Amino acid sequence: MAPLPPHHRRTRSFGALTLAAAGAVLVCGEASAQMEPGLRGPVLERSITDDLIDGQARRDEQSLLGSRTALDTDILDARPYTPSSAGALADDEDSASATTPAQVRQGPLTDNELADPAPSVEPVDRAQAAATLNQQRAAAVDANEADLVTGTVRTPRAGALDDVDTGRAAADSTRTGAIEGLTRTPDENPYAPLGLRLGTFIVTPTLEQGIGWTSNANLSPDGEGSTFSETALRLNAISDWSRHSATIDADVSYRKSLSAQEISEIEGGIAGQLRLDLADRWSAFVGGGYRVRPESASSPETIEDAVSRPTRHTFTGNAGVERDLGPLRLRLAGDVIRETYGDAELSGGGTLPQDDRDTTLALVRMRAGYELSPALRPFVEAEIGRRSYDEEFDRNGYQRSADRYGVRAGVEVDIQEKLRGEISAGWVSENPEDKRLPTMSGLSLAANLAWSPVRGTTVALDASTEVEGSTIPGKTGSLYHSASLSVSRELRQNLTGSVLAGIGWRDYFGHDESDLVLRGEASLTWWLNRYAGITGRASHEVQRGTLPDRDYDETRVYLGMTFQR
Repeated sequence: MAPLPPHHRRTRSFGALTLAAAGAVLVCGEASAQMEPGLRGPVLERSITDDLIDGQARRDEQSLLGSRTALDTDILDARPYTPSSAGALADDEDSASATTPAQVRQGPLTDNELADPAPSVEPVDRAQAAATLNQQRAAAVDANEADLVTGTVRTPRAGALDDVDTGRAAADSTRTGAIEGLTRTPDENPYAPLGLRLGTFIVTPTLEQGIGWTSNANLSPDGEGSTFSETALRLNAISDWSRHSATIDADVSYRKSLSAQEISEIEGGIAGQLRLDLADRWSAFVGGGYRVRPESASSPETIEDAVSRPTRHTFTGNAGVERDLGPLRLRLAGDVIRETYGDAELSGGGTLPQDDRDTTLALVRMRAGYELSPALRPFVEAEIGRRSYDEEFDRNGYQRSADRYGVRAGVEVDIQEKLRGEISAGWVSENPEDKRLPTMSGLSLAANLAWSPVRGTTVALDASTEVEGSTIPGKTGSLYHSASLSVSRELRQNLTGSVLAGIGWRDYFGHDESDLVLRGEASLTWWLNRYAGITGRASHEVQRGTLPDRDYDETRVYLGMTFQR
C-alpha cells in the first residue's frame, strides 16, 4: 500500500483530534449535569403515590378496552429506572422526573443554569416511603387477582369521596310504591246513600213509588178494601259547619185509590232545628215545623154523618237557651203549638165547620240536670202554659181555654254509639175555665232512646203523652199514651229489615171510657245497588174501645221501588 500524501495525513489527524475533543466535551458535560444540586435529594412520597395512581388509571383503561396482552401489561406497568443510592442523580433531576415527564435538553448548559441553586426540599424517611410503596403495590396486585378470578370489570371512580374519611353518602331519593299498588279502605256500607252537597248542607233524598192494598180504606167498622198507588218523598239535610249545627227534615206522601173504595189522602211536613254554640258554655236553639194530615180515625172527636175526616194542620215553634255550670246544666225553653182543622164533609151534602176546635198552646219549660258521668245525667223539669181556643165559646156554649201545668223527672244517656237519648215520667194537668168541665190530669210519659247492641242492629224506643181537647158536650178531652218498640237489622249488606210493635191507650175525662190501639209492622228492603232497591211492607192495626162504632181492623200490604241519593 502506498503511503498517503502529507496533506492527507494532516487531514486525518485533524479529524481524529476533533472527534476526541467532542467526546471529551460530552463526557465532561454529562458529569457536570449529574453533579448539579437540584438533581440530588430524597424521594418524595407524594411523587411515588402519583406514579402509582397514574399507573393504576392506565391499567383500568386498558382493562376496559379489553385489548391488552400480558406483554403490554409488563411494559406499561414497568416503572422508570430510579437509582437507589444517594447522590446518583442531582436533586433537581430527581424531583423533576417525579412530577413532570422528562424533557430533552436543547443545547448545552449555561453558566447561569449551573450557578442557580435548587429549592430546598424537606427530607423524608426513605424506609417509611418504601414500606408504604410496597403496601400499595400489594393491594393493587390483590385487586387485580380478584378481578381475574371473578371475571368482573373494574370501573374507575370519577371524583368519588373516600368512604373511610367521609362516610357513605345517603341516597338522594328512595323508591316509592306504585299508585295502583296502594291498599284501598273498604267501604263499611256500600249501599248507604252518599247525599248531595247543596251549599254547606248534605242533603239525602229518598223516593218511594209502589202499589198497595188495604182491607179497610176509611178505618171504619164496616170499611171496604181498596187498591191504591202511593208516592212518598223524604229529604234530610244536615249542616257541614265547623261551629253550630242545623238539621232539616221534610216528607210528603200521596195515596190514591186505583179500584174499589175511593181514597185520596195527602200527608206531609217539614221541621228544622238550629243550634248555636255561644261563649262561656252558653248555647241557644231555635226550631220550627209544619205538618198536614187527615185527622186520625182513632181521634176522640166524633162527627156524626161525616163521610170524610177533616184535615188537621199543625204548626210548631220552639226556642231556648242552655248553660253548663260545672256538672250542672240549666235550660230555659219555650214552645208554641198551633192546630187548625178543615171542614168536615157530611153524607147529606154540605160541610160542617171546625173553627171552634182551633187552638194555640204556649208552654215554658225549665230543666235542671246534674252530670253524674259523661254518659249519665239525671234531670227534673217543670212546665207551665195555657191552651187558648180561637173562639171563647164553642158551638155548645163551653169555655174550653185552660191552664197547663206539668212536672217530670228523667235521665239523659249518651254512651256514644251504644245508647243515646232520654226517658222521663211525670204528671200533667190541664184545668179548663168552664167549671162544668172536669180537670184533665194523669201520668205523663216521654222517651226517645236508641240502642245498638251489635253493629248493624238498632233498637229504638219511643213514648209520649198527648193532651187531646174535645168539643163534645160535657167532655173535657182525653190523655193519649202511646209507645212503640222497633228493631232494624242489616241482614246482609244489601238486605235490611225491621219490625215494629206499638200500643196506644186513650183515657177520656168526663165519662168512664177508653180506647186501646195495637199496631204491628214488618218491612224488608233489598238494595240492587247504592241508589235503588225493592221495598215490601205489611202491617196490621186494630182498635177496641168502650164507645160504640169506634172499633175497626185494618191490614195493609205494600210493594214498590225505593230510590235514594
